[in-house]
Amino acid sequence: MRKFRIISIVMLVCLGTFSCDVLDVAPTSVITTTSFWKTQNDAEGALNGMYVNLRNVSAAIMTLGEQRSEVFEGGVYGSGRNDLFLNELSGDQPNHPDWSGFYSVVNSANLIIKYAPGITFKTEAAKNNVLAQAHAMRAYTYFVMTKTWGDLIIRTEPTESSNAEITIKERSPQAEVFALIKSDIETALTLFPDNNFVTGRSKWSKAAANTLKADVFLWTGKKLNGGQADFTTALNAITEVEKADVSLLPNFSDLFEYANKGNKETIMTIRYQDLDGAANNQFWLHWIIDSAIPANIDAATKALIQPVGGGQGLLVLTPLVRNQFTEDDTRKKGSFYEIFTYDAAGKPTFYTTLAMKGRGLLTGGTRLFLSDIVLYRYADVVLLKAEAKNALGQNPAEEINKVRMRAYKTAYDKHVFVNGTKEANDEIILKERLFELVYEGKRWWDLVRFDKAFDLVPNLKSKKGQNDLLLFPIANTVLSLEPKVKQNPGFK
Repeated sequence: MRKFRIISIVMLVCLGTFSCDVLDVAPTSVITTTSFWKTQNDAEGALNGMYVNLRNVSAAIMTLGEQRSEVFEGGVYGSGRNDLFLNELSGDQPNHPDWSGFYSVVNSANLIIKYAPGITFKTEAAKNNVLAQAHAMRAYTYFVMTKTWGDLIIRTEPTESSNAEITIKERSPQAEVFALIKSDIETALTLFPDNNFVTGRSKWSKAAANTLKADVFLWTGKKLNGGQADFTTALNAITEVEKADVSLLPNFSDLFEYANKGNKETIMTIRYQDLDGAANNQFWLHWIIDSAIPANIDAATKALIQPVGGGQGLLVLTPLVRNQFTEDDTRKKGSFYEIFTYDAAGKPTFYTTLAMKGRGLLTGGTRLFLSDIVLYRYADVVLLKAEAKNALGQNPAEEINKVRMRAYKTAYDKHVFVNGTKEANDEIILKERLFELVYEGKRWWDLVRFDKAFDLVPNLKSKKGQNDLLLFPIANTVLSLEPKVKQNPGFK
């Protein structure tokens, strides 16, 4: 980067989001390599800082992963995001995500990977666990970025100098980025000392790394001609995930309750917690703003949104998506709530939707949007398994029906999946992922991986074949700092 930014490590102690096992870390205002990286507490403090940096890009992850799909439109007060919904993008839109925050996460991981090996830990397992998390985090972050921007600057050393030879670099081909991602995943898997989760499941674990591995290899199997070998690797990784303490919860609606964080279905989350300093997260955009609550709504809706709205109401589910859910699918009420207004004759008119997956915590008359951002959960893994099996010519019925049994409960007999052609199965798996994972930042990347973005996103149908549009433009602010980086084709 042309402007060198001094990198500091924020020491977070007992903020609720992270573990409280570093209480004897002395506060410091300036952290350098001579005053830091001396003890296990230093490394664990840096690890906590890495997760804070991940939380800082949580909104970007959700935006990039879903808002270019057919899922959302503007709300009652508009959205300011129509260029995303309409796929009318350019590099000069300042409110869109850029990659600078993601490279901060990468830099945090690089610092740990560089310095933690030289620290004496209480146990070798503790050191390995810290390093494993850093490698998994770097892999995940590069995976998000390369799906979004394609070729990337590869940084495997921390930025600790303003030397232009270090800070100003060209992008490397995507194949090299994926080689680093896969290498980091394998390193992480060899370093994790066991298959356990931390409380809250908000840090990388062996199961989470294997889930990431399955996700990565399904992507390269379909998008980078990895084919059968990659699909087999993905399926084997899922088998390893299933050895961990994971299971589907009996009731879909229980998944996202604030009091039920870190449940057995979750595998990797970004933790938000009351009193830990976290601001409202992305779900704030999916709940109604107080001033927009109409008077002519029914009693059940009033009970749900009173005494306070608290959101912004800027992102509303499109009728194209809402109308695909059947009333006997418990995922409908567990995912969103439809608000209708009623005229004097009792005739309803659709008004807006509320995200039931992210309604957060109602406390003291205030709604705090502190639901965890779920990066991976077991139902996602089950459907990834169905996808991998189908790609290998195997029958995905067991996995699809496993998810449907919970979704439809007593109505399941009406929705039993029967194996069909590979193409028909893929269509059903993709739709099942929509029903299961809406609001979870998955849909756009699912459409790209299944090669269906130009078929299912209405504003892209007339642009089929313009595959450059599947990437995201690089922000002009980034281009101004990175003289060797050029804009992605198809964007200005």
